[in-house]
Amino acid sequence: MKLKNSKLPLYHQLAEKITEEIKSNNLKEDEKIPSEREYCERYKVSRSTVREAVKHLEQTGYLYRIQGKGTFVSPKMMKQNLLEFYSFTEEMKKIGKTPSSIIKSFKITTADKETAQKLDIQDESKIYCLERIRLADEVPIMIEKTYLPLSRFPRLTRNDFIKNPMYTVFISEYNVAFEKAVEKFSVAYPSRDTAKKLLLTQNIPCIKLERITYESEKVIEYTVGIIRGDRFQFEVTLDNSRRHF
Repeated sequence: MKLKNSKLPLYHQLAEKITEEIKSNNLKEDEKIPSEREYCERYKVSRSTVREAVKHLEQTGYLYRIQGKGTFVSPKMMKQNLLEFYSFTEEMKKIGKTPSSIIKSFKITTADKETAQKLDIQDESKIYCLERIRLADEVPIMIEKTYLPLSRFPRLTRNDFIKNPMYTVFISEYNVAFEKAVEKFSVAYPSRDTAKKLLLTQNIPCIKLERITYESEKVIEYTVGIIRGDRFQFEVTLDNSRRHF
């Protein structure tokens, strides 16, 4: 099969063919792509053309390379609009992935000075501490530690978070009306334990997320998350029509 006559360079035409295979799911996420030789024979092109096409697709995020193993199809990036209230469960469903969580720990403890300050409560007040690994299609995406004031949620149990998303529990069981959430992002390198849980090596940078959620100006949640940077993407739309002068 030869590539069509076109004004586009051969490598670009080949890149489009590979992209079509990815979008049609003929090449699946994390699947190794055919060898250079196979592409040469299939499309009657040179090895240099194949290498240029693959390089282009790596740069545009469709492919990734593992030294000594080959080139693979990149997973779909999970995008989160920074102007919308965030729900991991709902965002995964939107892109056709099955969300799930592993609860590593759930306990009642006393707030240290830093956590009390974040939750705007007295030092040593009783709080819940919930640690979860969030997964999409059984692949670990992030680790979250969430701190909640016991006074606002007096009857929470571990089972609440096994059966339902956290915000669903807040709304259905405690009639929470979310006012706003403030999120901060930074780059962080995972600890050895975190890297192991996320199936990463320690030298791969991650996204650190800190979120404080408010109800009528009162803090009801403080969460710290470490997110795989190779699987998640945050975006913001800057709308010029909303500018005020």
